[in-house]
Amino acid sequence: MDFTLPPEIDTLRLKVRAFVAEHVLPLEADKANYDAYENIRLDVLEALRVKSRAAGLWAPQMPVARGGLGLPMVGWCAFYEEANRSIFGPLAFNCAAPDDGNMNVLNKVLRTEAEKDRWLQPIIDGKVRSSFVMTEPHPGSGSDPGGMMLTRAEKRGGKYIVHGRKWFISGADGASHFILVARTSDDPRRGLSAFLFHRDQPGWRLLRRVPTMGPEELGGACELDFDGLEIPEENRLMEEGDGLRLTQIRLGPARLTHCMRWLGLAKRCLEIAHDYVRERKAFGITLAEHESVQIMLGDIAAEIAKGRLLTIHAAWTLDQGGKAQAEVSMAKIHVAEVLNRAADTAIQLCGARGYSTDTVLEWIYRYARCAKLVDGASEVHKMVLARAYAKQGNDFWHWG
Repeated sequence: MDFTLPPEIDTLRLKVRAFVAEHVLPLEADKANYDAYENIRLDVLEALRVKSRAAGLWAPQMPVARGGLGLPMVGWCAFYEEANRSIFGPLAFNCAAPDDGNMNVLNKVLRTEAEKDRWLQPIIDGKVRSSFVMTEPHPGSGSDPGGMMLTRAEKRGGKYIVHGRKWFISGADGASHFILVARTSDDPRRGLSAFLFHRDQPGWRLLRRVPTMGPEELGGACELDFDGLEIPEENRLMEEGDGLRLTQIRLGPARLTHCMRWLGLAKRCLEIAHDYVRERKAFGITLAEHESVQIMLGDIAAEIAKGRLLTIHAAWTLDQGGKAQAEVSMAKIHVAEVLNRAADTAIQLCGARGYSTDTVLEWIYRYARCAKLVDGASEVHKMVLARAYAKQGNDFWHWG
């Protein structure tokens, strides 16, 4: 088992690290660079993106022919982790959610190059932002879209008419291209279908950005209402009834890219804490010399290492053509927990400084809590693992 990164990917990783240190981290320190929702201001982001394109660090997950870097998923692990050493990093390189997952699924399922030119290429180029519209408020779908989705797309002639409500839709405020999942029949297995629509189409509206404990992803988490949106049949993705399948195609890699980015943030927390305890003194010695502090740091360092192994193994499995459902679930459960623990431990070690806004630790701490919820709650992923074990028995721990 060779865990060495290919030389070209390791070189790229170091290039990302240097770019983040020189161009992105300094932006975090100045609150003037933040918008009202505690993310990077759009004008500041655009200037940063000009630099990342010029450095050849744009869209690592997309094909070279479409302006990306064409990395395998194992390469994504290295790139994304370094990118999210900064809270602004993934946006700088166009590998942030939800655009990241939307680009990946559109690249896989759009049928023609003309469709990719229309719907995918503008997202890759950073000219528009996108959103994935699936989750609904109670009593609609959350972690069980197949069984509980209420939004309907009724086919009339050559078009679908959409009625329903969605909420907690990431990035919807300011997005132009939307992927919508709606019910087209009551079939328990093939009742959902997926569609593309543009923000300028009538028949829908953005009701609000749902207030959260924050900070927010670019574009927020929004509530949308559909009251007669008309979608031409040619803008359906895949076949009618393939909506759940498309969701699975999107969410597997998307969950894993969350893990890659969260590992970068967890490492940043440890980095900030380690720098602090080496300087801060208590009872005549530095905090770093106290055994209790060493135990706290060592514990988190080990947990991050476990998360990296789970994540890169899932990425390797996907690169080999596997579905990696259990592997992704294991990584998602563990890394979400690690991010929360890393942020909490770093704040504890930094004391009042960690609790203040003088570092990004409190930003990461508030952001981290959603990690156990988004793209499937941790409990749902544990159910996935239990079902896999019940089916496979000792073969659950297979090699390869």
